[in-house]
Amino acid sequence: QVQLVESGGGLVQAGGSLRLSCAASGRTFSSYAMGWFRQAPGKEREFVSSINWSGGAAYYANSVKGRFTISRDNAKNTGYLQMNRLKPEDTAVYYCAAAGFAATTEYEYGYWGQGTQVTVSS
Repeated sequence: QVQLVESGGGLVQAGGSLRLSCAASGRTFSSYAMGWFRQAPGKEREFVSSINWSGGAAYYANSVKGRFTISRDNAKNTGYLQMNRLKPEDTAVYYCAAAGFAATTEYEYGYWGQGTQVTVSS
């Protein structure tokens, strides 16, 4: 079992930045790949980014490539999502999740956090 808690969400103007954190507890965080997903009102949850257990491989949705950066610090049992040049369409609840590999589909992830709200105003 691994427990995940997101933080760092909030309200930001378009063009601004936020850094989300995902604190893990329970089983060894470094054993898992980590992913970030988001869900906007009235829409399905979608993949944002994922990173493998070592941080050596990362994947991004086309919509965030070049603006978002995923990273992790296994010594701190924490993952991060740095979000730059935010757009109103980035507004969503952001979830971190853990899986056996850096998947891009939510069905591969067995552990989820509770989510953190990100709102980008125009």
